[in-house]
Amino acid sequence: MSLFFSPFAPRDRRQGSWNVHHLPQTSAAFVRYFVGNFKGWYVAILLLQIAAVICTILIPWGLGQITRTVSNGLDAEHAFEVLKVPLSLFAALLVFEVLFTRAAAGCHIHVLPLQRRTVTHVLFAYLQKHSHRFISNEFAGALAHRVSEVAMGVNQTLSILLFDLIPLLVTLSLATVLLWTASPLLALFMFGWSVLFIVVCYLLARRSHPLAQEYSAARSTSSGKVVDAVSNLANIRLFARHAFEHSYLGGYLDKEVQAAYRSLGYMEKIRWFQTGCGVVLKLGLLLVALYLWRSHRIDIAAFVMSTSLSLLIISDVGNLSRRFLEFFEATGNISNGVRTLIRPHEVIDRPKAVTLKVKRGDIEFRDVGFSYGSAPGIFERLNIVIPAGQTVGLVGTSGSGKSTLLNLLLRLYDVQSGQVLVDGVDVREVTQHSLHQQIGLIPQEPGLFHRSIRENIHYGRLDATLEEVAEAIHRAGASEFIDSMEHGYESLVGERGVKLSGGQRQRIAIARVLLKNAPILVMDEATSSLDSITERFIQDKLDEIMASKTVLVVAHRLSTVAHLDRILVFDNGRVIEDGSHDQLLRLRGQYYRLWNRQSAEVVESAQV
Repeated sequence: MSLFFSPFAPRDRRQGSWNVHHLPQTSAAFVRYFVGNFKGWYVAILLLQIAAVICTILIPWGLGQITRTVSNGLDAEHAFEVLKVPLSLFAALLVFEVLFTRAAAGCHIHVLPLQRRTVTHVLFAYLQKHSHRFISNEFAGALAHRVSEVAMGVNQTLSILLFDLIPLLVTLSLATVLLWTASPLLALFMFGWSVLFIVVCYLLARRSHPLAQEYSAARSTSSGKVVDAVSNLANIRLFARHAFEHSYLGGYLDKEVQAAYRSLGYMEKIRWFQTGCGVVLKLGLLLVALYLWRSHRIDIAAFVMSTSLSLLIISDVGNLSRRFLEFFEATGNISNGVRTLIRPHEVIDRPKAVTLKVKRGDIEFRDVGFSYGSAPGIFERLNIVIPAGQTVGLVGTSGSGKSTLLNLLLRLYDVQSGQVLVDGVDVREVTQHSLHQQIGLIPQEPGLFHRSIRENIHYGRLDATLEEVAEAIHRAGASEFIDSMEHGYESLVGERGVKLSGGQRQRIAIARVLLKNAPILVMDEATSSLDSITERFIQDKLDEIMASKTVLVVAHRLSTVAHLDRILVFDNGRVIEDGSHDQLLRLRGQYYRLWNRQSAEVVESAQV
């Protein structure tokens, strides 16, 4: 039977079935939210665990029944016949204990990876919907670590609850009930010991948790310092700072050792407490049982049962404090991850957002006002109209608003006032997915995955055929260097494309945009980091891409935009000049001064 039709299967494993805009923001609520997805499996695990505990607790009782039968006097010839029923019952308890325990473990093995997969998928889907501002303010590695940490935390929390804490509570409760049938005094002793032991273990674990966190943080810090030093071994060697680095790292290692002494020392104190409590339980139950047996208030069967129960319970509670500590650590990891990841999304689709289908490619910024948080406003009542099919360059000094304009068009941020319109439709009224489908982007540093060249180009249009991918590669001028690589199209590009040169990465980016073939093209300093020869080659390819598209080009080098239909000169969030290259030169304004300055720099560098 397919998992999708199993009574224990999740409601719907597709991402679309989850409301990833509203996830719980506390660790307890977060765990409950995902437990419901595999409710049948967790109920089965809980019931099987309880059944196994019942069998475990009844084993001393069964042993007591055998002892009672033997102690009443037994004829050796008829021993097995008389003991047949109690022995069969004892054997059945042993067998069913194993079966129930292994069945619960089997269910857990099945649901564990599915639960981790579900949590990771949902958190990643939620993370994908965060704004550009949120992603820019966080380390990518830290976010990925938080996703993994939360997924592991959910599994650890449920595992400890289902296999340690809840079974232990059931064990102590049933043991108390079973002892009550023999003697209320034995039951009261067990109950008092259990309550005191659990409460003290809980409080000790709570106190040890900050120490464990400090130790973990100290380990992370010293490991980070080692990584930092290893990545800068060349600097250490060239500056002859070997002794300094040994001393510098030693300081952090000393802090780690001190944190370890505090944490591990406290845990050792807890173990002394647990050992002492175990001695109290074993001796206490033994002495109370001896007293009751001697005073003829219990028989030998109850005596054997009580002493066997004490031994059984000690083995169960021996690591209770450690499990409590792991439980707090797991819930703490969930809380930390939730606090970092589960924040309100800044840029979201409106409830009735429609799908954008660009037919012309007109772009308009109408009375746009925008600022980054509490910073001074970038734009105030900005108005720009770009007709369909026009190629427009955006130039100006750093911070003048060029890249911000592109961010607003891509709706990486929402305007505070005014509208950004594409084909007369406000970008806030359409889905972000459909908006981004209609815009091709070539940034200054192409974002490449650590995947093959083919996969990176195929990303432009997933349903493209291999022939279409090959055509895009040819048009981007990337065929020659790809064919020269050992694995051709299947060559891995490295993390963020580190195995490729800047020009090769840009060719991959161009091929990807060619394959996407969106009606609007945006380029943000797409050639600024390239040498002049490579830039000229890339520029020729870009001119081919621009044909019949609406194009916005941000460029620091004015030669990149000089041939475009129109150039907008920005200064402090305002368009101060607007026209073609020749028109702006005739104005003898800001563009004219920038052009002359860059031309002079080119001449000087050529003379050198």
